[in-house]
Amino acid sequence: MFQYIAPAYLGWSVGANDASNIFGTAVATKMIRFSTAAGLGALFVLVGALAEGRAGMDTISKLTSFDLEAAVLSSLAAALTVTVLTVLKIPVSSSQAVLGAILGVGLFTGGVSGAGLSKVLLCWVGTPVGGLLFAMVLYLLLGPIFNLLSHQLVAYDIVLRAALVVVGCYGAYALGANNVANVTGVFVGADLLSPWAASLLGGLSIGVGIMTYSRRVMMTVGTSILRLNAYSAFIVVLSQAITVHLYAKVGVPVSSSQAVIGAVLGVGILKSVATVRYRALLHILIGWVATPLIAALFSVVLYFISHLRYVPN
Repeated sequence: MFQYIAPAYLGWSVGANDASNIFGTAVATKMIRFSTAAGLGALFVLVGALAEGRAGMDTISKLTSFDLEAAVLSSLAAALTVTVLTVLKIPVSSSQAVLGAILGVGLFTGGVSGAGLSKVLLCWVGTPVGGLLFAMVLYLLLGPIFNLLSHQLVAYDIVLRAALVVVGCYGAYALGANNVANVTGVFVGADLLSPWAASLLGGLSIGVGIMTYSRRVMMTVGTSILRLNAYSAFIVVLSQAITVHLYAKVGVPVSSSQAVIGAVLGVGILKSVATVRYRALLHILIGWVATPLIAALFSVVLYFISHLRYVPN
């Protein structure tokens, strides 16, 4: 049972951080209570993990040929990275943390596939771009519909709240379908867990992270980069969810943080570039660059520690 503590911890840290990408904008605009967002997020993450998590696990399992020790060390290094950045209130890419940790351990074990790595890196580039494009198209496409309701304030408020709940649930489903592979994919590749057991463990642990510690990060995406109204929040979450879900279908775990930041920027471009808070954006971009490096460093340190041997005099 001890070997499953590392992926459970990683799942918890992913839930604590990435829930901000699902309901952060809605909670920040006070359209949804945190308790409601956390409960729905935990439920639909599990549903998404069980329903569509296997495709991403196939990709991660083909990326590595780790044994039990390497799988545990890479999971622990990724979890520590996500936890540190969560404490610092920085939305972080769990995909980057996992890959950085895998590469760090792979320096010693040689268990990393170059072909699989290039596929993942290519999809990383497309993630924020996809979020940005979806946001711009949906903002312009759905805007006239919501404008018709804006004259009826009660109806407008009810429809927007319902829309935020629906897209939040969809976003949680997409997160579970896509990111559960980051949590337990290396254990499937090491033949330590079946895909179904890995989906269950990963989905449950992500849900626990959402419910216990995600409040700290939720306000960063919702308010630090761009002040969003309720309609913009709806567009951001929907765009992020579609982007992440598409990559779940492809079978490549990607960063929901990158998708949501791309979506926020897409809305910012349409509203006014001047409203974008570039200092906060730069802070998050630095986190993205630092994430795989920190994870790789953690994994190298953990590998050395695990191989220390006491030699008596």
